[in-house]
Amino acid sequence: MVDDWKRQLDALHAALVRRDDPVAWVTEADAVTASRRYPNPALRGPVFGVAAQDPAGDARWRVLLPVVDGTPQQARDALNSHLWFRAKDDTDDPAVRRELLAAVAVLEREPVNEIEVLGVRYRVVRGDEFARSGEDGLEPPRPTDREPADRTWGVPGKEPSPDVDFTIDPDQDDGLIAGATKLGMRDFAYTGSRYPAAVREDSQRAAAAYPDIALLPVGFRVAERNESGWEPHGAMMATPHEARDLLHGAMIEFWPVLYEFDEREKAAYVEAAEEFKAAGNANDVCVGDRHYRVCRIERLIRCGPDGPELPRRTDVDGHGPMKLHPTMDEDGDIHHDHDHDHDDD
Repeated sequence: MVDDWKRQLDALHAALVRRDDPVAWVTEADAVTASRRYPNPALRGPVFGVAAQDPAGDARWRVLLPVVDGTPQQARDALNSHLWFRAKDDTDDPAVRRELLAAVAVLEREPVNEIEVLGVRYRVVRGDEFARSGEDGLEPPRPTDREPADRTWGVPGKEPSPDVDFTIDPDQDDGLIAGATKLGMRDFAYTGSRYPAAVREDSQRAAAAYPDIALLPVGFRVAERNESGWEPHGAMMATPHEARDLLHGAMIEFWPVLYEFDEREKAAYVEAAEEFKAAGNANDVCVGDRHYRVCRIERLIRCGPDGPELPRRTDVDGHGPMKLHPTMDEDGDIHHDHDHDHDDD
């Protein structure tokens, strides 16, 4: 195994040398520095999304819906909506609409993780989200991480997810450090008593059945340091600036209402938020004894001979399948169901 690792790392290094790409070299140097300062992966837990494989294309699995959901059913619901809106907006062919709506009907009734529609395979895929940690906590954004051209404040979430149409390919050359990460995570499995035995067994099975690792695009989250570690706040964003913008808005608008701040607390948060914004690219902000940081988030997807890993039997769902949209017929006419409406008058 050690020899195999060394051969693969040597191949990655040779590819980097051949590339003769100054940007790649700077990015790689940045990654090396970060890996030394933040050497320990801190696992947050599973994330779910939807991938599609179109045999009429290049037959590789591509991300259709971002791998950011906390449960498999959230991803199934997102696929349900995706197919329903395709039937509503993207076709005038009754036969095509009929097949799309047949898939929607299945997703309304059953917790299926894979379904074929119009020759395309759709799969709910499972990833693991992690950050890197070091002596000063979780890793912040790196200088070489992508930023939006327009760093406007007040509109977090306007950047498209880098997941969409991303190819899930364990053999992709992501650089030397990323290659080492993929090799290092091949045998990773949940251990420790905080995981139930069934979860640990599932994890060991997954490592054997899906031994190859694909890395998704990095994302960025706001986290708060507390006695037990770092607690995430809010959604994962596509760029560091958007995560900073999300933090700024939460401090002056959302948290004062949610946590019922008094006037003194409101003023302290506004002052800290405006100082944070004025700094432009700061990653940490403290208010009293509370410490918030914009953190760099990584995600991996396990892959096997048949593609990316599906949800595990021990993955937990908060709810089951349900009807999300009105009934549509093959002509595209929408029928609002009133059978289940209740009149309390």
